[in-house]
Amino acid sequence: MERLAVRFTGLVQGVGFRMTAQAVAKDLRLTGWVRNEADGSVLMHVQGPPEVLARCLEQIPRKTFGRVDNAQSSPLPVERDETGFEIRH
Repeated sequence: MERLAVRFTGLVQGVGFRMTAQAVAKDLRLTGWVRNEADGSVLMHVQGPPEVLARCLEQIPRKTFGRVDNAQSSPLPVERDETGFEIRH
């Protein structure tokens, strides 16, 4: 089990990106959250098995109506009691 913070940049706000990220994460049974940032990026904290996290990060850019120019990830401590995946505001 791993947890990542992923910052997406590009055309990622105002295009349904958070809903796409949530749908992909839920389909893959990952937990976490996603939110828009003031700088125009989108931040996602996502948790699950490493191979499933990799699939998630491959699928989101392909399924969004926006455009991902960059996705930078960094490890975070696992949140053992987390359930579900939500869009935060």
